[in-house]
Amino acid sequence: MRCVIARFPFDLVKSEVEHMMKGVTPEPATGACVVIGRRTYPVKQVGQVITRQDRRDFTADEVTRALTRLGFTCCSVSAEPAGPVLGTF
Repeated sequence: MRCVIARFPFDLVKSEVEHMMKGVTPEPATGACVVIGRRTYPVKQVGQVITRQDRRDFTADEVTRALTRLGFTCCSVSAEPAGPVLGTF
């Protein structure tokens, strides 16, 4: 699939992205994340690996759109607790 990230065109294939991320240790998940295999990676980390560009050159939204079109599951990790805070009224 052809996509544009940081004004550069890339031809990405899901299996190639999975192969590139094999053996890469996921960084702590904050913000936008993508599930590749059984691991959850920050979108910016995946973008850096697949484009070989500095993370400051592209946005998380650009990479999220491309990965979603390839069929990966993208999600957002928030710093908020998942449930209600006990002891507050």
